[in-house]
Amino acid sequence: MGGDHGCAVVVEGVRRALETDSKISTLFLVGDQKEIESALGTTGCHDLRVQIVHASEVVTMDDKPVNALRKKKDSSIGRGAELVHDGQADAVVSLGNTGGIFAAATFKLGRIAGVDRGCIATVIPRQENEFVLLDAGANIECKPLHLAQFAVMGSVYSRMVLGRKNPRVGILSIGTEASKGNELTLEAFKLCQQLDLNFVGNVEGHDLFKDHVDVVVCDGFVGNIVLKTAESLAVAMFSMLKRELMRNPKRQIAAYLAKNAFQAIRRRMDPEVYGGAPLLGFNGMVFKAHGSARERAIASALRVTAGAVQHRVNEIIAQEIARANGKLAAAKGSVPVSA
Repeated sequence: MGGDHGCAVVVEGVRRALETDSKISTLFLVGDQKEIESALGTTGCHDLRVQIVHASEVVTMDDKPVNALRKKKDSSIGRGAELVHDGQADAVVSLGNTGGIFAAATFKLGRIAGVDRGCIATVIPRQENEFVLLDAGANIECKPLHLAQFAVMGSVYSRMVLGRKNPRVGILSIGTEASKGNELTLEAFKLCQQLDLNFVGNVEGHDLFKDHVDVVVCDGFVGNIVLKTAESLAVAMFSMLKRELMRNPKRQIAAYLAKNAFQAIRRRMDPEVYGGAPLLGFNGMVFKAHGSARERAIASALRVTAGAVQHRVNEIIAQEIARANGKLAAAKGSVPVSA
């Protein structure tokens, strides 16, 4: 119910996903029952796997997430998270308020045992493949242990969902040397060295779009800036390129001849291929789709989420976090302190 384009666009995305994805056995549409029924009729979605769960309230973009969840007992994101908590669903996908989704994951699902902080993992495309950036905005202030755990979770996601056999993990810093960075990155570097990761050390901003690293770890403040800068730069570059190519007839002819190449680049940069970002570290898969997502992006979000469930991402995260915490405790001589 939280998307920018209304319920019918979401339901059409659902219809497309169900047409092409046999992994989904049941799909709950959580929200206003009358609106959902109307959208099902409009889109011609009559799949027997669809079930409606009525929720009379919505956490809006203007709401303070934690307060809204407490006051709006019948919110759609709250009901969706409860379906996962109660074992009726394996995952929840939402287009709504990011803070509300994160709060619902934290308070209704809880974190995986041993995980100190959940995080947002964003898949960012580059020339030949893509990399995972985490945290992308959930945790503005982090401790070194949080970054080390993000590294573990990002490595699992890269391996199980993106198919990297041995993901290269790096910490985003101001230099590649081990001595570069602030107190947070310096200490996180030491922790990551002790873990069963393909840890390549520090990486700089100019390494991100080269094939040097598969998982980039940082706090949510830095990660959100990187993400939004990359998104705006991509839009700006396409706009400048289009303007320059339309300046005169000769350039227009050249643009026409190179049309297929430009379309290929646009497809590589298309955020609708991924549909949004997973929230990692919680008891149940949680996926944040873009609020502006249209039908194709919603179908992609459902496909990616179903794939993550099928690949047992949370189960493997739980195992590897337990192993990582054990290694760090052994190295330190005590149990890591939770934040």
